[in-house]
Amino acid sequence: MYCSETPCGDASMELTMAEQEDATPWSAMSTPSTNSSPNPAATSPITPTSGLLGRGHFDRLGLVRRKPSRPDAPPTLSKSCSDKLALKQCTGLLSGPSSLLLDPGSVYLDTLILPESQYVQTAVERAFGREGRMKELGQEDVQARWKQGGGFAFRPFEVKTTKREFEFSRRSPATAARGGPRMSSNLSAMYTPRRQEILINGVLQGRKQLDPKAASCVSRRMAWKSVLEVAMLAGIPLLTEALRKKRTYAEMKGCKVLEGRARVKKDVKEMVLKGWVRNEGDEAWELDE
Repeated sequence: MYCSETPCGDASMELTMAEQEDATPWSAMSTPSTNSSPNPAATSPITPTSGLLGRGHFDRLGLVRRKPSRPDAPPTLSKSCSDKLALKQCTGLLSGPSSLLLDPGSVYLDTLILPESQYVQTAVERAFGREGRMKELGQEDVQARWKQGGGFAFRPFEVKTTKREFEFSRRSPATAARGGPRMSSNLSAMYTPRRQEILINGVLQGRKQLDPKAASCVSRRMAWKSVLEVAMLAGIPLLTEALRKKRTYAEMKGCKVLEGRARVKKDVKEMVLKGWVRNEGDEAWELDE
């Protein structure tokens, strides 16, 4: 996978520091602590009330961060790209429903390619590497438990660099010739050999946001529906029962056949990505709504 910028979050903290007029670390938050560590700001875990913003307190490294946003934007629990990619090194690239049809152990990201100008080795190794914040997951007992639970494993991807810059990046000559970077758009173009879509804020163009028919073919709803259809056509009662209609998305994710994947995510969040606050409230819908 190629990224035109270093993933936001922990992997880009040193780049964030370098961009500041004054790179002096911010004062530690005034929260009571009995931690005797010489650097508690860098070792204490984030809590749901810690208030760390996406780029705020950039001296605190190795932590889960929210996706960066404008200071006046509504609060969000959406995690940074660094944290999401770190988790994918453990669960693989498949979603929960699709992992019931395909072997999750065969669908892991192999290589991440970054622009050489945006690559800070220490930051990338800390965020994703075997000796960084994910190190504890390499324990034999943890990996044995994951393997038995569905073939999962901690598989750090290789990170390579390229001198080529994305044509529309903030640093490219073409961007400078246009007078600087342009504003991002809320339009997305999605292409597969069988289907093409134009999405506006994740919804099919021309559809109302809350209309079930507005769901993209790569949305959670359509992924669930497609896997259920395959399970029914293939005659797999166990999967059909787990994915059956008139059951909420949250209940489907909590079904027994997905316990192994859930165990992996739980271990990651409790052992290394501490402070990961789960997004809730958007999983009570059903397929036949």
